[in-house]
Amino acid sequence: MLNRLASESSPYLLQHADNPVEWYPWSEEALQKAEAENKPIFLSIGYSACHWCHVMAHESFEDAETAAIMNEHFVNIKVDREERPDLDSIYMDAVVSITGRGGWPMSVFLTPDGLPFYAGTYFPPTDRYGTPAFKGVLLSVARAYRERRQEINQWNEQFRTHLDQGLEPSGRPAWLAPETLDEAYGRVTSDFDATHGGFGEAPKFPQPMILEFLLRHHHRTDQQHALDMVDLTLTRMAAGGIYDQLGGGFHRYSTDARWLVPHFEKMLYDNALLARVYLHAWQVTGRPIYRRMVEETLDYVIREMTDPDGGFYSAQDADSEGEEGKFFVWTPDEIREILGGEAEAFMAAYGVTRHGNFEGKNILEFVGHLDQRPALAEARPKLFEAREGRVHPGRDDKVLTSWNGLMLAAFAEAARVLDREDYRQVAERNANFVLCELRQENGRLLHSWKDGRARFNAYLEDYAFYAYGLLALYEATFDVRWFIEARSLADMILSHFSDDRGGFFDTSDDHERLITRPRQVQDNAMPSGNAVAVDVLLRLAALTGSDTYRHPAEAVLEQLTSVMRRHPLASGHWLSVLTFHLSSPYAIALAGEPAADDTQALLDVALGSYRPHQVVALSVPGGDAASHIPLLVNRVQQDGRATAHVCREFVCQLPVTDPRSLAAQLEPGALSSEADSRDAH
Repeated sequence: MLNRLASESSPYLLQHADNPVEWYPWSEEALQKAEAENKPIFLSIGYSACHWCHVMAHESFEDAETAAIMNEHFVNIKVDREERPDLDSIYMDAVVSITGRGGWPMSVFLTPDGLPFYAGTYFPPTDRYGTPAFKGVLLSVARAYRERRQEINQWNEQFRTHLDQGLEPSGRPAWLAPETLDEAYGRVTSDFDATHGGFGEAPKFPQPMILEFLLRHHHRTDQQHALDMVDLTLTRMAAGGIYDQLGGGFHRYSTDARWLVPHFEKMLYDNALLARVYLHAWQVTGRPIYRRMVEETLDYVIREMTDPDGGFYSAQDADSEGEEGKFFVWTPDEIREILGGEAEAFMAAYGVTRHGNFEGKNILEFVGHLDQRPALAEARPKLFEAREGRVHPGRDDKVLTSWNGLMLAAFAEAARVLDREDYRQVAERNANFVLCELRQENGRLLHSWKDGRARFNAYLEDYAFYAYGLLALYEATFDVRWFIEARSLADMILSHFSDDRGGFFDTSDDHERLITRPRQVQDNAMPSGNAVAVDVLLRLAALTGSDTYRHPAEAVLEQLTSVMRRHPLASGHWLSVLTFHLSSPYAIALAGEPAADDTQALLDVALGSYRPHQVVALSVPGGDAASHIPLLVNRVQQDGRATAHVCREFVCQLPVTDPRSLAAQLEPGALSSEADSRDAH
């Protein structure tokens, strides 16, 4: 028999629809049942690609004896953290407060009013690893709820106080200065693994936002060591098992320090962020391997993670046929059977041995010399084709607005930088899809879409990430529609998410009432909604000259200066945003026909190299872009030729038509104080 999850859209919830547990989705029905029956709530939060979520489901939620205990003593609620990041944020805070660490599956016990009083992550079916058995935990918690209510109420009050304190501003406003960036850089350097790249020890996460900050730091200061750290990390990751050497795309993280053994799930947001940092590294270094990583990663997304209508799917599972990583690993005999005479050279280059490097089999890692790659170019497609005949890992095919915004930005920028028309088409199709299928008639967004059904009030990250992607798409196409849409989403952030104390809540002012209104500022696996919102506002300020965008963005940066100094690894995108702001970004207004050679020559200068601290807009003769983008007002062609107008710090240079003159104006320190500051916008 199916439980109440059977009518849900989330692949994760549907995986539990035939459990003997009487699961509810998060709903008023479940909360009212707990209140009416005076039962505690067992809240289980996870996601479809989570390996240990599957393990706990098999060991406990599919077990009739365990389910009977759960059904007798609790109202049981299952939540997909990707559909409900608000609930995930609130209750992860509780897990960390109670246990000192967090993770998924998340297991939280709540009073009927939603307040947590006990929590953990994975609980095994029997006592092991120093963790009590889940059935024992259930019985103990149920007994405590009956017999120790006063203690539970005291803990509830303490947690309410903790929540209130967490919503206070993160620090006293501080002057925005380059010293913040320099101090953060020093702390990042101290955590760098000079042997394998990356930061810290195992498990090791890619940290693409920190790598982006290092690229910008190198651009700002010419510090060679900043680029060296990026170069070593990206090179080792490209060679390691964390990268799918046959199919492209990155796995979630490495369980070891040298990037060999991954947690095998693939997440859309990881691949979006990593594709962009490899793209930027290619712009800076010109290394062909980095361009190849961008193209293989984005080609993987097109092939395996894109809905026919244009949305990007969320994730691929770590497991297939009940085993983690089975789809991706090899034995020497399998490779010999497929490659024949090419096998020995391939196995030597990709570290394949008789004993293996993962549970007796081999994760492919490139251990050969770079000059071997061309000679092995024909072997990889043969193995990939053979691998396609295996049972594939499960795919979470829901479309999330926020994650789609990150991938939209990756495709849009890659289309422009790599001159890939196919990538531009993918980006535009995604924008059309999201703005059609995940936007309501009143212009407000929804968070999740699957099988033609869009659901859930959108979060800050949806508006911020998608506006960010649309601005990237505007610079890739100069279709003013995308700027208009991005600005509309930013205006909704200001209208519905602003916190009077500074910054933005994660949920809108008309969102479902929860035990608190969450507000996250820390960058985690993805940038925080607040960081990207500030990024978008600063870019819009540069394009419009409007303090409506600039002032709230600056106020948040001032509050978070001390956090960036002390905790740079949790502030990766913030540091890039602060670098953008302190660089006094260039605002480049071009006038000309987009396809004309003279316009393209100017665009090649403005956009052809790594210039992270600028915005670019284009006015087409006879078009209406200037009526939407104030930067373009009165920016016209000179003598019928494509013309560039460069502004910075409210000061503009004389218009130029020659690409070399434009390049000179974009050199550091090139802007003359003699230019007419009244002409800035």
